[in-house]
Amino acid sequence: MFILNANKPKELANYLQEQQWLGLDETVVSLSKPGEGNMNYVLRVDTGKRTFIVKQSRGYVEKYPQVAAPEKRIVTESAFYEKIAAKINVQKYMPRLIGIDVENNVMVIEDLGNANDFSPLYDLHHFLEADELKELLYYLNGLHHSFKKTILDDELANLELRKLNHEHIFHYPFMEANGFDLNSVQDGLQELALPYKKDATLKKQITLLGSLYMSKGKYLLHGDYYPGSWLKTSDGIKIIDPEFCYYGSREFDLGVLIAHLYLTQQDENLLSIVVTEYDSYTDLNLEILNGFIGVEIMRRLIGLAQLPLQMDLKQKKELLDFARTLILKK
Repeated sequence: MFILNANKPKELANYLQEQQWLGLDETVVSLSKPGEGNMNYVLRVDTGKRTFIVKQSRGYVEKYPQVAAPEKRIVTESAFYEKIAAKINVQKYMPRLIGIDVENNVMVIEDLGNANDFSPLYDLHHFLEADELKELLYYLNGLHHSFKKTILDDELANLELRKLNHEHIFHYPFMEANGFDLNSVQDGLQELALPYKKDATLKKQITLLGSLYMSKGKYLLHGDYYPGSWLKTSDGIKIIDPEFCYYGSREFDLGVLIAHLYLTQQDENLLSIVVTEYDSYTDLNLEILNGFIGVEIMRRLIGLAQLPLQMDLKQKKELLDFARTLILKK
């Protein structure tokens, strides 16, 4: 199996030429890391004439090698890119797919250029502009409504990766003893989290939401729609990393987005923009939407997938209590 390695540019050049993704007159001038990826090994290839992105999925999460993950997930991600290519209202927000090597779990996509994601929002001093939020919602409108199914099937089921995501969203954060000492993140966080981990009523509702997450649905979802998947580029906002894509309940994508508006303490006026700019908002199940918002807030505060959140324990407790209220519909 070919292994992507930033320290072996010659081997990479040979591999890319074999795949016909690199011309015979091209070579690899430099390799760099385009950003802080979580799931996959990602490189930017510069040939001196052009740049592009190469991604490889392996049998574990790149950021957390101790966490096993389905190694073929890049194949599902490439299938997502192939599907959305037909709809300009979605494709314009995403990189183009250049090629996929199923045998070696390698995908090549368009390079969106020098870009930064929206992670600075987590310092609580950066704010999302109204026009930026509208663009993020326009993308969801296109994605959710351009590919709506009338008959549920197994296309892009992405079951193995969803099982992993389910574990880290709906189960692991709420285990009393999961082996992850939250005090290593912030002193006192382990003790702060314990009452929620012991709350049987809360955990029962979270289990129901988790079952819904694992169910088939009508709508094509990005599956991980948070600031790390949103890029600021010279050509406007772009969306990346749809590896958790699947057909499910649109409340999940929207719930994750709204949860991060709360986590980053954005202006409450932005919530009214979500209501007015997301198509068919009034048709959503608001109990389910609020449930997904609450779970995403909680798992980001007391789960493994920590954010660079500049927040004290008092603020976190307020958010955890708010999230509990959303989940329990009280």
